[in-house]
Amino acid sequence: MARHRSFARYEGPVKEVILLFKYRGFKVLGHWLGDLLAENLGNEEDLWGGVDAVVPVPLHPKKERKRGYNQAQVLAKRLAKRKSLSLLERRLIKVVNIPAQTSLEAGEREKNVRGAFRIRKAEDLRGKIVLLVDDVYTTGSTLRECSLVLKKAGAREVRAVTVAQA
Repeated sequence: MARHRSFARYEGPVKEVILLFKYRGFKVLGHWLGDLLAENLGNEEDLWGGVDAVVPVPLHPKKERKRGYNQAQVLAKRLAKRKSLSLLERRLIKVVNIPAQTSLEAGEREKNVRGAFRIRKAEDLRGKIVLLVDDVYTTGSTLRECSLVLKKAGAREVRAVTVAQA
């Protein structure tokens, strides 16, 4: 991953809003969080310059069905719209239903995500600069693994943005 930016620290009201958005079904908060990302990070040329498409970090289908939505996809959709960029949904997919990263120590997180992601329709990614979107950056394990998979599929460069960093 070439670069990563977060809007805020994962603490206080930001953490509370993310938890409501992610685990309590307040999907509408994702639109507001996506707007915050666009308004506060949207003018950073080194992050946005040349970006061809936005890609959300996927959830495993079982987890997405249970939650009712993928929080990263909600954020990515809002960002793509605000920045007039293509949203490449369901190109990066999660094929292994791994334990939640929140329950693991830093070293375990890296092993936990290894091999969990695959690419569909790699031709849509070839030669592109993509912006990977997720809600929280803790150790970077998920973003690194997704970035690796996207680059192997032919993405020219992968950058990332998250709402908060722990």
